[in-house]
Formats: sequence, structure tokens, C-alpha cells
Amino acid sequence: MGEWGFLSKLLDKVQSHSTVIGKVWMTVLFVFRIMVLGAGAEKVWGDEQSKMVCNTKQPGCTNVCYDHAFPISHIRFWTLQIIFVATPTLMYLGHVLHVIQKERKLREHLKSQAERQGVKLPKYTDDKGKVDIKGELLASYMTSVVVKILLESAFIAGQYYLYGFVMVPKIECTRYPCPYTVECFMSRPTEKTVFIIFMLIVSCVSLLLNVIEIFYLIGYRSKKHHAKMTLKQRHLYLPGTEESSKA
Repeated sequence: MGEWGFLSKLLDKVQSHSTVIGKVWMTVLFVFRIMVLGAGAEKVWGDEQSKMVCNTKQPGCTNVCYDHAFPISHIRFWTLQIIFVATPTLMYLGHVLHVIQKERKLREHLKSQAERQGVKLPKYTDDKGKVDIKGELLASYMTSVVVKILLESAFIAGQYYLYGFVMVPKIECTRYPCPYTVECFMSRPTEKTVFIIFMLIVSCVSLLLNVIEIFYLIGYRSKKHHAKMTLKQRHLYLPGTEESSKA
């Protein structure tokens, strides 16, 4: 789990700058993917190649058959999946930290100015540094979620194309240097199938959370826009304003 510590710390920083659904997504990523991959899956697949038995003693045949059946091991595939899926969130974090730093300097500048007329005010953060997801940040956040949806879908399709979703106990291989059609047998195929299905379910749950978050963000933006327009209309028709006197 030590190699995942740095990534986990970065994802933890995103928690305070995400929606509720985004926080649930990160919990699923850390608990049900990173922890399971580090604690259990690596031990199950540790004997993936060494325990594969083929009905031939031809040198190199077992390695060739393994390479044919598994172009990339499940562990490395899931590791790449986690890294790629987490990357858009980390890019969003970089944008947030840039905005926070920029507006922190702006607040320091405002404190040193006696006259604040004509000076641009902070737009995305309050005095405590809390971020309001709107404008460019909202666009950046939605983009990261859309990219995660595309990446998650691509990896699910890629896993099905490479291995399917079941660990087949017997593999037939005719590649050189195998002298004939060789049958190879995997160790603990049922246990590995359970892990494959579990990781698939977690991937689908993460994908579903991303889709729900997109609709949540669209609804959140529409609600804020409607509230802003309502407030603007009320301001236009307040007693004493030009618009109210015309009416």
C-alpha cells in the first residue's frame, strides 16, 4: 500500500473541493479499488504465471502461452486503470490550487489598498479559502468528470476485449515453440473470477457515480442560474428603480 500513499494524499486534497457525489466516488476509488488491489488482489495473482501448468516440457512454450492469454496481467491493467481514471481529478485539483493561490494574492493586495474601487474582487473563494464551484472551475470539474466517464468505459471495454470477465481454467495454445496444440491450466480460476467480477462491479459503480454527478452538476448550474435571474428581476422591480417607475 506504500506505493499508493502519494496518490491517496492528492485525492484527499480534492475532497474539500468536490461535490458530495465526487466525495463518494473518491471513497469508492480508495477503499474498494486501491485498498483491495493492494491488500488482496496482488496475492491472488502472485502465482499467475509460475503456477500455470502446461502438458508439455518444451522450453519457452509456457511463457508463450501465458503471453498469448494475458497480453497484460490483470494487476497491471487495474493499476493503469486507477491511475488513468484518477488523472482528470488530479488535473482539476491543480486548477483549484492555482485559483486559490491567485485569489489569495488578490486578497493580500486588497488589504494593502485603501481604495478598492476598480479592483477585481475574488470570485471563487471566500475569506476562509473555501472554493465555490462555478464559472471556469465548474467547467473544469465537469470536463474532468466527462473524461473519467470516457476512460472508465474504455477500460471496461478493454478488459472484456483482452480477457473477458471470467478466468477460463484451461487455455489452448498453438504458438511456436509449442510442438502441438498445448493445453495449459490456470491456478485458482474460481477465486480469480470472483476478483475480476468484483473489480468490474466497482468499475461500473464508479461509472454510474460519474454519470449521476454530471446530471447533478447540470441541475446545480441550472438552479443557480434560475436563482440569479430571479434575484435580478426582483432588483429591477424594486420601488424607486427606473424600471418600477415605468411600470
